[in-house]
Amino acid sequence: MYESSDLKKGLKIEIDGEPYVVVQFDFVKPGKGQALYKCRLKNMLTGAQFDKTYRSGEKMNKADLEGVKMEYLYFDGEAYCFMNSSNYEQEFMTADQLGDTKDLLKENTECDVLLFDGRPIGVTLPIFMELKVVKAEPWIKGDTASGDSKPATLETGYQLQVPPFIEEGEILKIDTRTGEYVERVKK
Repeated sequence: MYESSDLKKGLKIEIDGEPYVVVQFDFVKPGKGQALYKCRLKNMLTGAQFDKTYRSGEKMNKADLEGVKMEYLYFDGEAYCFMNSSNYEQEFMTADQLGDTKDLLKENTECDVLLFDGRPIGVTLPIFMELKVVKAEPWIKGDTASGDSKPATLETGYQLQVPPFIEEGEILKIDTRTGEYVERVKK
């Protein structure tokens, strides 16, 4: 059990049998009366957000969440398949559950999958992924009209802006938190 004084950004709590994460938090101490803890909560299943105010001393349940190492196997056209690395059980997740994570998901990538009551609800990729460029416009030396970046498409279908010297077939290091180019990988 958590108390209202434990509230902070990123804390995961359970309300009416569903997991929520605190995305914004403010502590207010009025001149008279009890302290107030104002939170913006996000439902980890649906993504819906709402504001809730707790008074000092209120209690809330801890969300029954578990992080498990899983390997991404394949996309079957409807769902993404992940295999538990310890017991080889398979779990399936939809594109809605994965959100933007699916854009950088490469087969055989080991991920952290968040489970709520044994059901997968979210995936955290490694901080950096190495992905191959499958399409990039050629760059002509001296071409400064297009600026200092150009669009490129990676093997997962994800498109991003890269420096003009990047060519098709090269392996790039991508920051999965921002989706941005970090550096070329020399093999």
